[in-house]
Amino acid sequence: MVLVSKVICTCYLGVLAIADIRKKSLPVWLLGTGVMLALTYQLIEKKMPIVLWLSGAAVGIVFLIVSKTTGEALGYGDGVLIGILGIYLGIWELMCLLMTAFFLTALYAAVILMRCKFRRKTSFPFVPFLGTAYMIVMAAGR
Repeated sequence: MVLVSKVICTCYLGVLAIADIRKKSLPVWLLGTGVMLALTYQLIEKKMPIVLWLSGAAVGIVFLIVSKTTGEALGYGDGVLIGILGIYLGIWELMCLLMTAFFLTALYAAVILMRCKFRRKTSFPFVPFLGTAYMIVMAAGR
């Protein structure tokens, strides 16, 4: 079940990454599906204490607040997706994933900055970095 859930999550993040790159938004129905899948996984598996996956969901709520206060510098869809990943992974694996994703994002931004293609209004999708970070964290044995 665990391997199947990892494959499903990888495919799910891949589909969302493509949507984020192409449309610069995440389909609400896919986010809703993700919430249902993550909750179903936790209710079936029952390996993680509820406080850990609720704390992971709370991190997503914090990112939604960040989205609101920054005028969507980080989109609402990203905040919802972080909450979904928090439910699925729990707070501690989510923290590893987020640290990896932000590190990858910083590397990408540094490359853009060195190529002098970075402007004040430059934006890029965050979901591909979350997906890549997920694969790195899972490959590292988390």
